[in-house]
Amino acid sequence: MKITALSTLATLIAAPALAGGLNAPAPELFVAAPAPVIARAFGSDWTGAYVGLRLGYGDTGSSGDVDGNGVIDAVDNALLDASGAVGGITAGYMYDFGSYVLGAELGLNATDIDFDAGNGSVDTLHTLKLKAGYDAGRTLIFGTLGAAYSDGSFGGVAYDDTGYVIGAGVEYLLTDSLSIGGELNYHRFDDVDGTGVDLDMTTISATMNYRF
Repeated sequence: MKITALSTLATLIAAPALAGGLNAPAPELFVAAPAPVIARAFGSDWTGAYVGLRLGYGDTGSSGDVDGNGVIDAVDNALLDASGAVGGITAGYMYDFGSYVLGAELGLNATDIDFDAGNGSVDTLHTLKLKAGYDAGRTLIFGTLGAAYSDGSFGGVAYDDTGYVIGAGVEYLLTDSLSIGGELNYHRFDDVDGTGVDLDMTTISATMNYRF
């Protein structure tokens, strides 16, 4: 009887300890930290298509034998002096290779350029040019080279001719899709329509482009 009572007492004392051992604390769950998000640096990629507007000023420095006497003189040059506003639309595409950018651009421009002698005007000045530049992040420094087309009138006779354009400029990204800039271009038309007159024009323009 005593042995049975002692056995029962020992069982009761041991029960809580066994219960604690059978119900071991659950292991803590490991939660992995989220992977860091690496954002593209703002304004670091010039790749894409764009359309834009430009507005500027053009000035001619032309020369030629206007009166046909075989001598190019000061009077001839004065008759070919002209200046005025230039403005239009542009569309192009550029690809960013990292440190440099290549692309092409079409520009359609109307002009309000009248010859100082009142004997004619330059009405349009269109360009199709290649662009190559240095990617400085939000700033692009570039040069241009391509073909140019112009039409207008001189001495009551209409003219149209093709030539070349060469220039340089800078563009700055205000946002990922909007940029502003400035550009200086030199246009040259030799022997316009076989007249012996050479027409050259320098333009300086402010630009604004929307990028896709």
